Amino acid sequence: MQFLNKFSDQSYAAFRIVVGFLFLCHGTQKLFGFPIEFPYPLNPMSTAAGVIELAAGALIMIGFYSRFAAFLASGTMAVAYWMVHGLNSPFPIANGGEISAFYCFAFLYIATKGPGIWSLNTK
Repeated sequence: MQFLNKFSDQSYAAFRIVVGFLFLCHGTQKLFGFPIEFPYPLNPMSTAAGVIELAAGALIMIGFYSRFAAFLASGTMAVAYWMVHGLNSPFPIANGGEISAFYCFAFLYIATKGPGIWSLNTK
């Protein structure tokens, strides 16, 4: 599989863009009811989460201050995991926290690696 090595920069950029876009969609759902309505009433914590999801998702997607945005998003997802899911069961598959756990570590990876190619800033 050596031939795939030459695509590592492009695949990381695609990963960053897609993960940022998917996170942004969680924010638009909470704040604007788009593309579908958020099924729970908003409280101050879920509103704050929606703002972080929207802003951090957009910044990560375009690669602008993505290290900071990804670090903030990673922490937000760690809090979401432990507040909503983690105390119900030690296994994410059983407690419904797989998405939060995945986002937490995906954003931690983006925070450490930086924006890469196809970004507004490269550091």
